[in-house]
Amino acid sequence: MKIKFGVVMLLFFMATSCVKSQTDKVQVVNATIFEEKMKEDGVQLIDVRTPQEFASGHLPNAININISDPDFEKKMQGLDKNKPVLVYCKSGGRSGRACSQLKDLEFTTIIDLDGGITDWQASGKPIEN
Repeated sequence: MKIKFGVVMLLFFMATSCVKSQTDKVQVVNATIFEEKMKEDGVQLIDVRTPQEFASGHLPNAININISDPDFEKKMQGLDKNKPVLVYCKSGGRSGRACSQLKDLEFTTIIDLDGGITDWQASGKPIEN
């Protein structure tokens, strides 16, 4: 019985430590918190959707860096790694991949908009064209 309990506890700690290491440095936040973070000094707001999606409406002051662009990583390396990077897409999938890449590039503060611009708009937050 003690051995089974010990094995279960060991597996639990291994699983939770793996989850933590994957999420370190990346904060996934709702639209309200994301909007507050946008007001902070020195933030870099990145829309990782296509240029066509960006043109149809985007968050104020966002920069479009398309994750499907072959030069995506090179463009991201042009950002300041020591300033917060706020990332969003349509619903969260592409921004999640972008955040993983930013983490690999050793950015210090990475914030992902949960639900993307879809949830942003559903919350009644402003966009611009």
